Amino acid sequence: MNMNGLIALLGSGEYLPVMNEVDAYLLANCGANGRKPRVVCLPTAAGQEGDSSINRWMKMGVDHFTSLGADVQAVPVINHETANDLNHASVVEEADIVYFSGGNPMYLYQTMKDSMVWKSAEKVWARGGVYAGCSAGAMILGREVPDFRMLGSRTNPVFGLVPAAFILPHFDAIPIFGKPLLSVTRKRLHDEEVMLGIDENTAIIGKTDGAWSVMGEAKAHVFTKNDSKSYAAGEKFTLGK
Repeated sequence: MNMNGLIALLGSGEYLPVMNEVDAYLLANCGANGRKPRVVCLPTAAGQEGDSSINRWMKMGVDHFTSLGADVQAVPVINHETANDLNHASVVEEADIVYFSGGNPMYLYQTMKDSMVWKSAEKVWARGGVYAGCSAGAMILGREVPDFRMLGSRTNPVFGLVPAAFILPHFDAIPIFGKPLLSVTRKRLHDEEVMLGIDENTAIIGKTDGAWSVMGEAKAHVFTKNDSKSYAAGEKFTLGK
């Protein structure tokens, strides 16, 4: 699949003032060309959390992007049925930015995979629109997601659209007892593969085959099997070879 526009991956902080600079940048670079940018917010990753959580994410998305001057719609894609709703798919296809908020990464992947809404989103990205994903929304673009219940000894394949084996959000908030998971996950890397950690209230923005910029409050971390480097806001790095 061709992702010709920008990709924004967030460690946390979706729809909060801390991301105003990030999202203003996305709105200015989403291909809207002189008209109001169209944003679609998808609460899909929270689809198992009940109506109050789903509605809260949808309202936060609408309020946030409205305040930034966008034409925004939250679409209640929360399961297979709604992910294959023609009306939802047509709304997504008209977007300039498709935004996935956080929740359960495997539920998000399984709900989106081969769905009509995902196919519509692919058309947005092919024509140069923006993919934005926070936490679970970031994780599904890596090659695999660690199974946290198995402390990373087992992994599940996901979309693999960004050249990183694993994308780990909330990176600076992973507690001490989570460190073994990082070690196990890192050992699963093949030569020249990378694992990406994104701190909370931090985003990386780039394209699949180019440089990535760090924005927000903290850092992004790039691990190979034997090396690691951290990048602060304003710094750039590349992924893959």
